[in-house]
Amino acid sequence: MNRLAPDDDDARFVRRLFLTVAVAALTAILYFTGDLLILAFGSILGAIVIHAIAEIYEERLRIPTRPALITAIITVLALIVFLGWLFGVEFRTQVNVLVTRLPGILNEIGDQLSVSPVGAKVVDAVRAAFAGSRVAQDIGGIAEGAGQFVLNALLVLVGAIFFAVDPKVYERGFLLLMPPSKRAVVEDALLDTASTLRLWLRAQLIQMTTMGVLVGLGLWWLGVPSAPALGLLTGLSEFIPYVGPVAAMVPALGLAATQSISHVLWTLGVFAIVRVIQTNFITPFVTSRVVAIPPAITLFAILAIGAVFGLFGLFFSAAILVVVYTLIRSLYLRDTLGEHIPRSRHRTLFDSAGNQRDSPEKLD
Repeated sequence: MNRLAPDDDDARFVRRLFLTVAVAALTAILYFTGDLLILAFGSILGAIVIHAIAEIYEERLRIPTRPALITAIITVLALIVFLGWLFGVEFRTQVNVLVTRLPGILNEIGDQLSVSPVGAKVVDAVRAAFAGSRVAQDIGGIAEGAGQFVLNALLVLVGAIFFAVDPKVYERGFLLLMPPSKRAVVEDALLDTASTLRLWLRAQLIQMTTMGVLVGLGLWWLGVPSAPALGLLTGLSEFIPYVGPVAAMVPALGLAATQSISHVLWTLGVFAIVRVIQTNFITPFVTSRVVAIPPAITLFAILAIGAVFGLFGLFFSAAILVVVYTLIRSLYLRDTLGEHIPRSRHRTLFDSAGNQRDSPEKLD
């Protein structure tokens, strides 16, 4: 008998100690490198989008795999350039008009609200808050934050292209870090997550498109300036549930206020009507076949992710929630508790024994 070999109790203690240290190390990594991790996650999500577009070109237009991937990357870059032009050139004119007329608009709204005693108190409270604000002194900080946002967005874009060019290299490297007996299980979970994310992105695209088109048409009918840009902004904001649509409504109300107070009220009505249509008819239809996460969990999880990872964490919060939900379903419910959850059909790099395949095969 090897006297240096630990007995069962010692081995159990070592495993628990190692698990505790691993959890503490993971927590420290999340705390100190949270920004970097969220950017990496955004790059992975962008790579999934690029491959989804490439698959459309490959299946519908019969383009070979590599040219389809290059065409998809060019498509994403062209879309980003178009959005930059739309908001940086076309939308800027209306924003300048809003900034110029904003003091008069605020005074007009204040005069109308001051007619009632309650409205007068609200106006006094708002004016007192703005009188003590430091907005003018914080312009430098706002500009610095905008520059950091652009830099992070550029890093996400470049990382997405790198991940999209050869994703199997990164997948294989990650799986080789796992114990051989767990590689097949972890690979199944990763591929399930990628499949679910792809379906979720399609559902999000449908919701974003319908929301943007309906709001854009409604604002155009009301005569609100830059209605197409506001519709596009509203559609993009759907990527962040609950928080995004509220934030997108602010510029729409501001530009509506350049017309009249009645335009502001009608704009609120457009957003309310479209939201009712979206919530009751479109969202249940497109998301019921992907994931069904309770709304309360979604709301508080998004706020928690935003508090931990900041602005970019808030932007990717819904996707992170989908990933966590899928991993819990695959790794814990199916492979730990033994619940009957079907596996997705996909190509694998490792067999059930954890050995690397020479040529990946489809699961039966």
